[in-house]
Amino acid sequence: MLKEDGGIKAMLGMVRSGNNDVVAQVARGLANFAKCESRAMVQGHRKGRSLLMEDCALEWLIDNCNTTSASTRRHIELALSHLAQNEDNAGDFISSGALQELQRISNESSREDIRNLAKKMLKSNPVFQGEMRLGQQ
Repeated sequence: MLKEDGGIKAMLGMVRSGNNDVVAQVARGLANFAKCESRAMVQGHRKGRSLLMEDCALEWLIDNCNTTSASTRRHIELALSHLAQNEDNAGDFISSGALQELQRISNESSREDIRNLAKKMLKSNPVFQGEMRLGQQ
């Protein structure tokens, strides 16, 4: 329903206010959406690319992952890590630069649980593994 009713685009539109609290809450909402969506994928209730891929949310997450707000950054890192759980998102991750962000998160996140989730996603996704091997050559 969130997608059908334009809620994702509306959330992304709210960040234009520039209010740090609003931006943090939007990042939190995206992280929660990504977490619920990845859980539905694992349980077999949903298939295909994430709905967040279609509404430019991935671009927003990447553009804002180096924000100075620790809370916003933490939520963005969580959202990216959860989105990486869906193998159908791998192409979007590679083409958008999100794979590099996931690699950075796996090494630099201030939260150990987020670093570990990012590392797990990098190791478990064969597309990411192949892309990282190509990048090392």
